[in-house]
Amino acid sequence: MLPSTSLLDSFQLSQLTTMLVIYLIAITAEAMSGALAAGRRNMDIFGVAVIAFVTALGGGTIRDMVLGHYPIGWTQHPEYVYLVIGAGLLTTVIARHMRHLKQVFLLLDAMGLIAFSLIGCSVALEHGYPRVVVIMAGMLTGISGGIVRDVLCNQVPVVFRRELYASVSLAVCLLYWLLSAWNVNHDINIAVCFAGGLAFRLLAIRLKWRLPVFSYQERWE
Repeated sequence: MLPSTSLLDSFQLSQLTTMLVIYLIAITAEAMSGALAAGRRNMDIFGVAVIAFVTALGGGTIRDMVLGHYPIGWTQHPEYVYLVIGAGLLTTVIARHMRHLKQVFLLLDAMGLIAFSLIGCSVALEHGYPRVVVIMAGMLTGISGGIVRDVLCNQVPVVFRRELYASVSLAVCLLYWLLSAWNVNHDINIAVCFAGGLAFRLLAIRLKWRLPVFSYQERWE
């Protein structure tokens, strides 16, 4: 017996609500991480707000510009701007107490990476882009904010020099596209990718998995 339409609608609404909550938590956590990065560079309050904004919403903005997907998401939801800037400024007040929340931040950051990657893939897939563009759109959404943050803070982006991060985004995007190609139910696809990506990221942190490093010091005469 098939579920009633109302039950299906309720389930889908629940899934959308869950993703929205995760997204809001993710942009808040990313904004706070951006504010901390700005603080390490002794930036003023305006600098903190800018870094918090680009860290939280920069990935989605770059994705939308690359895909020609207008209007850009946060322009239609100004409450997101208030949320991320507010979170960044709040961080300047509570930063001294945040060292005790490191593990929580790592979890929230992992959730944010995966949620952003899945959202990016979903947007590209809905517009009929080919596989490679879907995967790149997901990765752009997942890691671009952190890259812009680190560039503005005058340091090599974390995603290029520490434990697996961009690789997790790539794996999640590949799995999402593959399950979509196999016509797996979208909600099941999201749940599998989210759980698998989160487990992958947390294992990478715990076991200190890293990609091989290329180091070249020879000078050209």
